[in-house]
Amino acid sequence: QVQLVESGGGLVQAGGSLRLSCADSGRTFSSYAMGWFRQAPGKEREFVVAISWSGGITYYADSVKGRFTISRDNAKNTVYLQMNSLKPEDTAVYYCAAGFKYHSLSYSSEARYNYWGQGTQVTVSS
Repeated sequence: QVQLVESGGGLVQAGGSLRLSCADSGRTFSSYAMGWFRQAPGKEREFVVAISWSGGITYYADSVKGRFTISRDNAKNTVYLQMNSLKPEDTAVYYCAAGFKYHSLSYSSEARYNYWGQGTQVTVSS
């Protein structure tokens, strides 16, 4: 059973940084690829970044390349999202998601992921 809990959201000024964490209380964390998605008010949820089960592959949306970094610690059942140089347009609820490590769908596809966290709010003020 996978249960994902995000933390680390908050209010930050433009140009600032935040680090989100997503912890899994289950025992099979290393079997899953992990992704971060976000949903801004009035917009559809969008892909942000993903990491393979081993951490060897990462995949970023163009909008966050060079500013965000995903990492994972399988010993701690946790995936992290380091967000630097934040912009007001990064304001959204951020969700982590887990999907089986081998899948035909791309890392950026929501349908690839079977389990979702409850989300954490990130607000970037200008």
